[in-house]
Parts: sequence; C-alpha cells; structure tokens
Amino acid sequence: MVKHNKRKRVVIAMSGGVDSSVAAAILKKEGFDVIGISMQVWDYSKFTAEEGEKFDTCCSLDDIHDARRVAEQLDIPFYVVNFEEEFQRLVIDDFVNEYLAGRTPNPCVRCNQWLKFELLLKKARGLGADMIATGHYARTELDTDGRYRLLKGIDPAKDQSYFLFTLTQEQLAATLFPLGGMTKQEVRALAAAYGLRVAEKGESQEICFVPDNDYVRFIEEERGKNLLSGNIVDRTGKVLGAHDGTYRYTVGQRKGLGIAHPEPLYVLGVDAARKEVTVGPRDALYSDGLIATAINWIIPVPDAAVEASCKIRYRHHPIPCRIVPIGGNRAEVRFAEKEKSVTPGQAVVFYDGDAVLGGGWIEKAVNSER
Repeated sequence: MVKHNKRKRVVIAMSGGVDSSVAAAILKKEGFDVIGISMQVWDYSKFTAEEGEKFDTCCSLDDIHDARRVAEQLDIPFYVVNFEEEFQRLVIDDFVNEYLAGRTPNPCVRCNQWLKFELLLKKARGLGADMIATGHYARTELDTDGRYRLLKGIDPAKDQSYFLFTLTQEQLAATLFPLGGMTKQEVRALAAAYGLRVAEKGESQEICFVPDNDYVRFIEEERGKNLLSGNIVDRTGKVLGAHDGTYRYTVGQRKGLGIAHPEPLYVLGVDAARKEVTVGPRDALYSDGLIATAINWIIPVPDAAVEASCKIRYRHHPIPCRIVPIGGNRAEVRFAEKEKSVTPGQAVVFYDGDAVLGGGWIEKAVNSER
C-alpha cells in the first residue's frame, strides 16, 4: 500500500475519525515508526448552541479523546498540539474576511495548506520524523524526472485531491496518503478487522468551527451584527429590495432573497464595497471562464496555454478547459462550454486525467466573444 522505506519515522495527523485511524493502523502494520498527533484548533466553549446539542464535526475534544484511544490501542506515541492561535489567524480570520469582502471561502484548503502541511510538518521534523501522513483520499507518485505528482484517490466518491492543490514539491516528498488506493468501504472493513474503537463512527459533515452550519451567526459573533447592509439590484442597477449584509449571499443562491418577482431570481454577484447584491435570471449565471490568482503549479510552471480539465468547486465534475497564464501568478481559464455559478473565493483545480496539475483561487468570472 505505502511504497516507502518502512524503517522511517512518520507522524500521522489523527482527527479521531475512521480514516486517519485506519491510516495509522496501516502504517504501524507496515513497519513504520509511527507517532500520532492531534491538532487542537478550536475551543468549543466559544460556540453558543442549545444545551446538549451535538454536531458531526472534526477536531472536537471528543475527537481528540477518540484519537488518543486509538493510539493507545495501536501502541504508538500520541501528542496533542495546540494550534488555536494559528488556526484563528490563518483559517478563521481568512474565512470571515473573505465573506466580508464578498467572496465565498474554502477553509478546508487553507487548513491543509497552513496547518497540516506547513505547521504540522515542522512539528514532525522537530520529533525526528522523516514524513507526515494523513487520511486524505489522494495519491502521490514519483515520475521519471524525479518530480512528485499528486493524483486523485481511486474512490471517486471520496477523492480529496481538490483540497490539496497548494502542496509544494517539498511537501509532497514528505507526505504519505495510505488510503489513496482504497475505497471508503474497504477502509471501513479494515477498521472493523483491526478492531478499532472508531470503526462505526460517522462522517464529519460540517466545517469544524461552524458546527451548526450557520455561517451568518458565526460571522456576526466574530465581527458584530448589521454589517454591510445595502440594496439588492438587477443587472441594470435597478433597486429591487434590501438586504442585511452582503456576507449572507453567494453566487447561485436562490432562496432567502425576499423579493417578489415574476421569474425566479438568483444571486449573480456580491459587491461588498458597494454593499450591493446583484440578482438575475438563471441563464445569467453561466460564464465562459474565470480569472484565477495565487496559482500553485504542481507540474513545472507552464510558459504557454495548457489544455486540461478543471473543477470550480469540490462536488463539481471536471470540465474541459484551457488555462492561459497571464502573469502575476494568475491565469485565465476558458471553459469548453459555459459553466454555471463561478464563485469568487472558491478554488479552481486543474487536472490531466487523475493528475492534479495545480490550482488557484477564483478572482472573478469572465465572458468573452469566441
């Protein structure tokens, strides 16, 4: 399963869930010197929910307890590292700032980028580990030029390569994905075969720091209420109604507009500077392409257009596209056919079959004559 020197020391990021627990068990069985680490990133005492309410999240104290029990069961060292300050600064503040700037963020990518594959890797090296491992459904391989490739996990329903496009060659060289060649069903079966305490544990469904999925409540608790209220307008600028904050809306949204109109209206754009939400008919959601910024290339940086496919959100089927570098670590992505609901703030990830070429952050949708 894991084709590396089995005498190496590896730190496994343990969330307390089935995936990371099975990944740890696989590494231990294959002879690695395994150390388990859980990252404490969020103080759940901050969360205001009805007493006794429980949520299917990751990274809670219960999850850390589960991870510790699995580590004890596997007889591997286990540590908890407190990354709350870093998580607040690098993930939560970014999440809130993006919404307040009129974009729709993806905090899971940021968490992977800055915590798991930056801070945790540094922590692992401080423990004398050669590598880190996670329970992501993705794969790596070394090509004939000595460069690492990032590949989709073989289970299409669980593939998580989309969330990993920020990885550098150095990080890929130091990372193991023990589950990338397995299906979720196979992972569950292994958890039962190993007798792991978490074998029947459910899946994490929501963002860990917004366990009730109420993003508006969370943003207002972080920054205050009555922020960025303004007008809802049509494409000509005509005022159709009012709203209580641009951060309440995202491109493609239909519900919650509160506007009586003869045809269904959808959010076409959010302008936080003008405090405006633009709405229009469904066909106006389709775009010819997008501009992406802060691009990370896993392949050598191209100096010409690249024919590929791309995903503009996690649960999005890859679509054919042409990627044109335009300088400043940016690119124009031109779709083969118009695509619906290009959303600023989301990630666009480039693929060639199963291989991740790179990716970046959507700056804006574009339309052009072709």
